Amino acid sequence: MNPDQHKTLFWHKLDNDRIQCDLCPHHCSLREGQRGVCYVRGHENGQMKLHTYGRSSGFCIDPIEKKPLNHFLPGTPVLSFGTAGCNLTCKFCQNWDISKARDMDHLSDQASPEQLAITAKHYKCRSIAFTYNDPVIFLEYAEDVAAACRAEGIKSIAVTAGYITDIARPRFFSSFDAVNVDLKAFTEDFYQHICGGQLSTVLDTLLYLKRETTIWFEITTLLIPGKNDSEQEIEALSKWIYDNLGPDVPLHFSAFHPDWKMLDTPPTPVATLLRARNVALKNGIRYVYIGNVHHPEASSTHCHHCKHLLIERDWYELGQWNIHDGKCRKCATPIPGIFENEPGTWGAKRQPVRIQPV
Repeated sequence: MNPDQHKTLFWHKLDNDRIQCDLCPHHCSLREGQRGVCYVRGHENGQMKLHTYGRSSGFCIDPIEKKPLNHFLPGTPVLSFGTAGCNLTCKFCQNWDISKARDMDHLSDQASPEQLAITAKHYKCRSIAFTYNDPVIFLEYAEDVAAACRAEGIKSIAVTAGYITDIARPRFFSSFDAVNVDLKAFTEDFYQHICGGQLSTVLDTLLYLKRETTIWFEITTLLIPGKNDSEQEIEALSKWIYDNLGPDVPLHFSAFHPDWKMLDTPPTPVATLLRARNVALKNGIRYVYIGNVHHPEASSTHCHHCKHLLIERDWYELGQWNIHDGKCRKCATPIPGIFENEPGTWGAKRQPVRIQPV
């Protein structure tokens, strides 16, 4: 598989023998041989080259709830994979060994889009997830994989920070059936000094998903003690979501554990997650979950109208199931999301897989 055969998008030539990347807001201006902030897009022979096309850091089947997506085909298996690099520089990155990789030999597995689609079908996965690092930076590869999967009846999922330019946003999201957007905080200061990005761009992505697409999407915020977990910030975040995206976008608050360049920051207490959940519920968001900790009540789905238990979750194991035709069995209130009448039975398994030949 030769990456040079695959045309890259969203860049243009400058007047000084440089090229400029227009895929993300960094707008990296690159001399011959230079790589962008993401490290995987670079200037080679007067063109933009994606160095990770067809290469991955590994493949694994996960429960869909691990993405996390709680309202998209619950209980079903998803083939997860990523490449290397990232266009943000989060000091708390929980996948830093992949997203901060600078050694392309780290990408030991190769797979064409067709091989990935055949593999997902072979293992009876309902969907494929572009995760571990942000698929924005390998847009062309993700787009080709999604097209191959669509031909096999397999859904495509992006797990992304949403850090992408206005011009590239429509092309990128046109490939996906579901998205989880990582809203890392609700202050520009956090994004600038801890992530190397801009909050406003991510909010624009969320507004685009709501107003311009029919893609199912959910939001995750990793709460970091002393950094983005104040009641005032959670109040502002949840009010913005309610006012701009409506009450039905599921919101996940996840627990931080010390990693990468924030090893001295303590783990997130469960009480912090529950407090954030209560603030969001108070502000009108109907489906608020906590993650990375064991709390069945706050991980389960309840009808917002009658409070009946709809989907019981214990970690990634599903219990009671009270949704039929997308509605609460008790009061017939429609439940936003993509549901079937029977839940998937994948459970909590995490299964590494080998790529199947075409």
